[in-house]
Amino acid sequence: MRNFVLSLHSGVDDHHNVFLLKRFVDAALQVGHQIDCIFLYQDGVYHANQNIQLASDEFPLGDTWQSLHDLNIPILLCVTAAEKRGIDIENTGNFKVAGLAEFSMLAAKADKWVQFK
Repeated sequence: MRNFVLSLHSGVDDHHNVFLLKRFVDAALQVGHQIDCIFLYQDGVYHANQNIQLASDEFPLGDTWQSLHDLNIPILLCVTAAEKRGIDIENTGNFKVAGLAEFSMLAAKADKWVQFK
C-alpha cells in the first residue's frame, strides 16, 4: 500500500483535471492505497469559491468535491493563493484552509505526490 498526496493547480474552467483527479482517487482507493490530502494551489483555489454557479449541463464540480469530502480525504486550500485571488477564507465549505508548510510536511511523508495542472 502506498500513500499519496495530490495537488490541483487548475481553475474551475478546467473540468478535465478534476475528472482525472477523481478517477485517480477512485482507482487508488480501490486497490488499497491511501490519499493523505488534496491540496488546492494556484488557480485551483477557485474551486473553494462558494459563489460559483455552473450550468446544469457542465461537469458537476460540487458533487465531485462533496464525494471526495465524504471519503474523509482532507481537501486543503492554500491560504496565500486563496487570499491573493480574493477567495473568502472564512467561507470555504468542504475545503480546509492550510499553508504550504502543512502541505510540505504531508508531501514529505507521502510515497508519491501527484500534480494535476
